[in-house]
Amino acid sequence: MTQTTDDLRAWIGRSETVHDTIHPTPVAALTATLDHPATDTAPGTLLPPLWHWLYFLPLHRQSDIGADGHARRGGFLPPVPLPRRMWAGSQFEFRSQIRLGDQVTRTSTIDDVSRKEGRTGPLVFVKVRHELRCNGASEPALVEFHDIVYREAQGPNDVVPPPQAAGKGEWRREIVPDDVLLFRYSALTFNGHRIHYDRKYVTEVEGYPGLIVHGPLIATLLMDLLRRQMPGADVSSFQFKAVRPTFDLNAFHVHGQPQADGKTIRLWASDHEGWLTMDATATLR
Repeated sequence: MTQTTDDLRAWIGRSETVHDTIHPTPVAALTATLDHPATDTAPGTLLPPLWHWLYFLPLHRQSDIGADGHARRGGFLPPVPLPRRMWAGSQFEFRSQIRLGDQVTRTSTIDDVSRKEGRTGPLVFVKVRHELRCNGASEPALVEFHDIVYREAQGPNDVVPPPQAAGKGEWRREIVPDDVLLFRYSALTFNGHRIHYDRKYVTEVEGYPGLIVHGPLIATLLMDLLRRQMPGADVSSFQFKAVRPTFDLNAFHVHGQPQADGKTIRLWASDHEGWLTMDATATLR
């Protein structure tokens, strides 16, 4: 690594602010993608939790895109000199509602940068704090912490962590991650990362067996399961951690289990073999 940890930690505190309007078309498009009937998209309609990911899209110029489909290193994020970048997890505080038609400002800040040694070599973790404010409000409607992990390219002798049995929840839904679903979600989030749609690249360059299902898509499907089971639920917080990659080669499942306190919902995803792929918790008001 040519960059030292201190060099990368110099990015802590850097911030950027962007603006967007919560237009109805992305909501209508994701509604169709998640196989819901058409819904109301009139101004003032509540934006479902996590659907803010349809906005503030990364509008990098084509000449700034790297070989993997991501933007080249540098800019707002620190220039971590490791080739693989993954979304490791996120934590959310839903403080007030975001609605269609809102004018929203997102302020993003590098909250932390740390380095660790993993089973396959060095890992660099970058935590970004996003705050979304609606219509000029001083207090954020949504606070999100986004955990990004950078690592070496996959090698033939990489040690794979032992899988964890997922179990079945009271709520359970099968998801078929075909090419069209992955393409539509990539398009809706303007995500050019080739691991989600370029089979030749993901198998021959990255060394994976198939296309990788987006972590944010799985998290969105977990929250969608909660909405299907409890349509009027008011979520105050949510957190998820990616445990194991999910590939498009087989169907997978999303699960939910309400807890005894009546406010906590455990949510998780499992692959076709029953191994845990994502672990999450939602808290209701």
